Amino acid sequence: MPNKGRRAKQRDGQEEEEEDVPVKQMKVVNGSAPLCFDSPRDFFQSLISPVGLDEFFQHYWEQKPLVLHRSDPDLASYYGSLFQLSDVKQLCARGLRYATDLNVCRCVDGKKKVLNKAGKVKFNQLKKDLEERRATIQLHQPQRFKDELWRIQERLECFFGSLVGSNIYITPQASQGLPPHYDDVEVLILQLEGQKHWRLYQPTVPLAREYSLEPEDRIGPPTHDFILQPGDLLYFPRGTIHQADTPAGVERSTHLTLSTYQNTSWGDFMLDVIPGCVFDCMSRDREMRSGLPRNLLTAPGFGPNVTKRVCEFLRRLADGLEQDDHELRSTAMKRDFISHRLPPYLLDQAELEPAGKLPSLEDTVCIRFKEHLLLTVEPSQDNTDEATELVVFVLHSLKNKRETHMMGTSDEEDDEEDVVSQGLRFPSSHLAALKQLLSGERIPAVQLQLLQDEDKVGLLLGLWSEGLLQVCQTP
Repeated sequence: MPNKGRRAKQRDGQEEEEEDVPVKQMKVVNGSAPLCFDSPRDFFQSLISPVGLDEFFQHYWEQKPLVLHRSDPDLASYYGSLFQLSDVKQLCARGLRYATDLNVCRCVDGKKKVLNKAGKVKFNQLKKDLEERRATIQLHQPQRFKDELWRIQERLECFFGSLVGSNIYITPQASQGLPPHYDDVEVLILQLEGQKHWRLYQPTVPLAREYSLEPEDRIGPPTHDFILQPGDLLYFPRGTIHQADTPAGVERSTHLTLSTYQNTSWGDFMLDVIPGCVFDCMSRDREMRSGLPRNLLTAPGFGPNVTKRVCEFLRRLADGLEQDDHELRSTAMKRDFISHRLPPYLLDQAELEPAGKLPSLEDTVCIRFKEHLLLTVEPSQDNTDEATELVVFVLHSLKNKRETHMMGTSDEEDDEEDVVSQGLRFPSSHLAALKQLLSGERIPAVQLQLLQDEDKVGLLLGLWSEGLLQVCQTP
C-alpha cells in the first residue's frame, strides 16, 4: 500500500464420443525426489509427469479427464506419507469439531446422509463410524495441519494464481461417501492408500459455476470407469459428474482432493474489471453522466429503449478500450486471492522479517517473495474535498494465517486486525517503478523510474520494512 508507504485497508452442441481415459506411466529415477519443488512450474510438471505442460493444457485442462497410473513404490510411499488415518487420531486430540473441520457421511440410496455428532470429534466414535457404519470421513483443508500439504498447495497457488483447497476422504470397503455430483472447481485426485473405484459421466453443465447433485437415473452410463491405486493421479474439469466407492476386499481408501479455479472465469474477470472501465469512461463521456429518465428505477420493467441505450454505451465502452489502449484494473479478484491464499512455505517465520541492511540509492535491489505479491490500481478511498485520484496498492500474503486457509470467516470473528490487508499504498506516480522492480531480477536503485530521489528512497524503505525488498549481494 507516500512515499515510505502506509498500511492499506482490505476492501451447436452435438454429442461427441468420449475417448478412453489416457493411461500414462511415470518413471522415477532411483534416489530422486518424487516431486520437484524448485519452482511452481517445475512442481506442477512433476505432479502430472509424464504428461508435459503443453500437452496437459492443450488437450485436458477444462476439456476432459486424465488418469495417471503409476506402478512406482517410491511415489506410492510418498503419497501415503501425506496423510493417514493415524493423523486423524492426532488431530482429534487437538480439538477437531464436526462440520467445521470434519464431516462423517455415507451415500444411502443415492443420497448423502450426514452422520455428524455435535461438538468436538472423538476418535473412538469416528473409528466406530468408519468400521461399523461404513461411513466416510471427510476432513476439510488438511493443509492447515500437515506441513507437506501446505508445501504442495502453496506451490499450486503460485502456479495457477488461484486459491487451492483440499479435502481428505477416508472410505471403508464396499462403501461410498457421496452420491453422483459435479463441482464448480478443477479437481486433482491423489490416491494415498488402498483403492478407489471411480465412475465419470458426461457433464450436463460443462465448466459449471455451482455444485450440484445429479440423480443416477439422469446421468446415463459412465464414460470412464477405472480404479486408482496408491501413487495414481486423476484430473477432471469442473462440471464433470462423478462418484467413487471403495471396492470390497480393500480395508479402506484414502485420497486427497485438490481443487482450484473456483470463480476464475473470463466472466468473473469481466465482472471485476468492467466497473473500473465504466468509472473511467464516465469521466470523459458527458452522455454517460447524464441522468436516468424520471422514475426509471420504480418502473415494473425497463423496456426496449433502455436496453438499446445500454447497448450503445457498451459498444462505446468497448471501442474506447481498443482505441485508447486502456489498461484494465482488477481489484476484487486480486484482493480476494491475495488475502485468502497460503503464506510462503517457511517453517522459520523469522525469514519473513526485513532482511539485510537498509537500502540506499547506491545499492542494487531485488524483490523478495515475488510470487506472493501483486499490484492493484484503485480509486483512493480517502474522504477529501478533492477529486478522486488513483493510488497503487502493493498487497502480499506473507502474514496470512495458514490455520484459517480456505475456512472462511464469520462476521463475529472479524476484528480490526482481520480487515487490514497486508501491504502498502503509494501514489499512482510510483506504478512504473513498482512494475520495474517486479519485472526485473536486480535493479540499481538509482535507475528507478521516479523523478525525485526522495521518492525512490521512500519506495525502497517502504518495501524493505514490509519484508518485500532486499539489497542484492555484489557478485
